[in-house]
Amino acid sequence: MATDTRGAPTIAQVALIGTFVTALVTAQLTASKVLAFQLPISLPVTGAELVLPGAAVAYALTFMASDCYAELYGRRAAQIVVNVAFALNFVVLALVWSTIAAPAAETSIDPGMFADVLGASTNIVLGSLLAYVVSQNWDVLVFHRIREYTGGRRLWLRNIASTASSQAIDTVIFVSIAFALAPAVLDIGVVLGPGELLALIVGQYLLKLAIAVLDTPVVYAVVHLVRSRGEIQLTETPS
Repeated sequence: MATDTRGAPTIAQVALIGTFVTALVTAQLTASKVLAFQLPISLPVTGAELVLPGAAVAYALTFMASDCYAELYGRRAAQIVVNVAFALNFVVLALVWSTIAAPAAETSIDPGMFADVLGASTNIVLGSLLAYVVSQNWDVLVFHRIREYTGGRRLWLRNIASTASSQAIDTVIFVSIAFALAPAVLDIGVVLGPGELLALIVGQYLLKLAIAVLDTPVVYAVVHLVRSRGEIQLTETPS
């Protein structure tokens, strides 16, 4: 755990946790919309259209924040943030669903529209929660295993490798459960065919992989800035 000289969390620590939680909540609320982007060229599997869940960009940001946090404050601290945030997902869902269930005033926006926009379906919730808890813990584990093997060097390698592998796990779990397994077992939503599922998985992963590569300079900048300010006083040795 990192603290300032008075034992309080540092500004950087609070900012990274805030970024992580904000991106996570945004991903939860935007997961049900499927996005489609036209590409200048046609790719195998996806074709000329990149299809991905609306949460892809926001969720990719959580990995950047968790990698910065893991590098600065250690594996145990990062795992605490990941797992506490997982529990807070249920708080978000409870608040949203209770608001949907509450009676609406005459001056309110249409309750049905409100529920359609914010009320994530069961298949989306199941897919996103399971994908999150598995992939984020995997990300922290791989990040620190590579850190150990490289003696604390090659931050770029552990950032890209941990994020690339965890994003692959996240994408496969989320898309498979949200758009195939849960709808089929629970008889809710639309069950996508194998071709549509593969296109959704590939499209989402390509974007996440690109973000993982492009955010590496940002991770370096954040880590350098925090360390140069001398804000970190670790009671746990990063491992």
